[in-house]
Amino acid sequence: MASQNKHVVFDVVGTCVSYDAFFDAIEARIGERLKARNIGSRLFGYAWMEAGEREYTYLSISGNYIKFFDIFRSIFYRTLWQAGIEEPRKFATDEDREFLLASYRTLKPREGLLECFTRLRKGGYTVWALTAGDTERVGGYLAAGGVDFPSENFVSCDTIGIGKPAPESYQYIIDKFPKENQETWFAAAHMWDAAAARRCGFKGAWASVWEKESCSDIFGEMDVVADSLVKLADGIIAFDGNK
Repeated sequence: MASQNKHVVFDVVGTCVSYDAFFDAIEARIGERLKARNIGSRLFGYAWMEAGEREYTYLSISGNYIKFFDIFRSIFYRTLWQAGIEEPRKFATDEDREFLLASYRTLKPREGLLECFTRLRKGGYTVWALTAGDTERVGGYLAAGGVDFPSENFVSCDTIGIGKPAPESYQYIIDKFPKENQETWFAAAHMWDAAAARRCGFKGAWASVWEKESCSDIFGEMDVVADSLVKLADGIIAFDGNK
């Protein structure tokens, strides 16, 4: 008999929702200023996010857990400095920063997300989310995009008090599932996330919609790789069906 204890846990930001609204806001607000310094809006946005994730992770590892958005706000001017702006606080204002942070609260679901969830649920999987973001903001991305997601299946690292990719964060959610006949997947567009979950007992599913290159030489291989969320769902269903 097929297992009824089947779960797919999704990362949300970058996986279920795209960063396009954030990049567009950077271009609209300070794009011309950045361009005059030969700095691309998308590259600046990427650097700001990546630095934010690093500081979030390092603080969490050190035992000082701070919410991602608080870190993100704090390092804005530092990121401008690292991009080559000699006087960041003359180049941009707090109003610019808050405008851009507000845009980060308006990220939209990726194409095919609703169909992805629908196919998995029809296939007998319970869909979960594990995010480093706060529940209100990240859950709001899905709700605003018309994607129904039960609050009881939505887990924030803010609740756990430790951030991904610490093994404890993945263990927290896997412990919610019955132990017998588990079929547990972690789906992400970040290879570091899917790879870390895989080392904790999940099967790994990676969508190339964000990173493009898997860099499997450092992260390892995934059980399912796809170039869209719908294909990712199909791959998971097919993988378990072929066992």
